[in-house]
Amino acid sequence: MLGKSFASPLLTYNYAPRTFFSTLDVVTGTATGNIALLNVNSRCQNGMKVSWTSCSSSSSKKWVLHSTAQIENTIVTEEDKKRWEACREALSSYKFSSEEADKILGKAFGQVHSPYWGEERRKVVPKLEIVNEILDYLRSLNLSDDDLAKVLKKFPEVLGCDLENEIKANVQILEKEWEIKGKTLRNLLLRNPRLLGYNIDCKGDCAAQCTRCWARF
Repeated sequence: MLGKSFASPLLTYNYAPRTFFSTLDVVTGTATGNIALLNVNSRCQNGMKVSWTSCSSSSSKKWVLHSTAQIENTIVTEEDKKRWEACREALSSYKFSSEEADKILGKAFGQVHSPYWGEERRKVVPKLEIVNEILDYLRSLNLSDDDLAKVLKKFPEVLGCDLENEIKANVQILEKEWEIKGKTLRNLLLRNPRLLGYNIDCKGDCAAQCTRCWARF
């Protein structure tokens, strides 16, 4: 399994005899779909200037507003609105706010761009029965409601995956080929839920679909 890499903020120090002030520039990005990037420049009273680019949870509200606007621009009919609200309500049982549910559904069904899909995911309005079928199946894998909330936060796109041909098929691969089941399977899914959507194995000959390839396992 691949290890995680951590990017540390870049710090630069410049000295100038200036009084204190700070500026905040928010650049909303959808590369990861999680939080926006912040560019912060501040000058302290001692004349030291600190500049860095980093990710901050304080920008998540900006991202939510941006993604919500994207969704509102594409879901316009009353029928679509009812279907969306029904799916949002289904996620509320996992203690997600309306904004968080919109973000999860948006990334799962193409309303908000996700690098996971590349360019293959067209925008669709989810159906409650499909969302519930996936949630029920995941719950059958010994995942509690708290576990499911963690999975959805890490991998919201799971709700947009094909239940039979991807999610169930991948669980069968893990059980039969790797003998991963029960508690071990639960722990694996909490750590790396993205494998539920794997649908290709390039076997070392890159097919440019790395986000969905078993080579990452």
